[in-house]
Amino acid sequence: MATLKGILFSKYVDKGLNSLLEELQKKYGEKKGRRFNYNNITYEVSRSSLVDENIQFEISSKIPQDELKDRKDMKGYFTAIKKLATKFNKKPIAVEMENIIIDTKKNTEKKRDYVKLLYSYPLDELYNENEILKKTKGMKHQAQGEILSSEASGALTQQGNLALQLVKETIQSLARQNIEALLDANNKIKA
Repeated sequence: MATLKGILFSKYVDKGLNSLLEELQKKYGEKKGRRFNYNNITYEVSRSSLVDENIQFEISSKIPQDELKDRKDMKGYFTAIKKLATKFNKKPIAVEMENIIIDTKKNTEKKRDYVKLLYSYPLDELYNENEILKKTKGMKHQAQGEILSSEASGALTQQGNLALQLVKETIQSLARQNIEALLDANNKIKA
């Protein structure tokens, strides 16, 4: 059963992922849903899920099958991405090749293969209590109305709202690093 902390953190993790996704769509090229396009490859960022006091989300990239000869080349491309993923600063807990079949007009099917990276972060790694205390002390001189952040308002205390804001900022930073690592890996393999 999810804890109140887990539920609140999930809400702010999703806000952080959504904000990052909007930024990436503006920067690289928007696609339908939670996807963006960079260098002729479609990337997708999932929503988060709470699993055993860990926040999990997936980042995936389409395997550029138009540029590859056959299924063997696609598996080789996946293997190369998987090998690079083991060298990322923050390694995914799982790297899988997923085949998605889309029925676009009820008569035709489109097959697309994706590299899917699953990331997991313990709730306690998404904020730093010392940073919250430091920020709280700096805010004591401000009026009460200015203390509460309008971006994070889900907790009853100033410290709780700061923790939620830090969760949002931390997940954005971590997910950005993960996405940049996958962008770089795809660029290296395509080169």
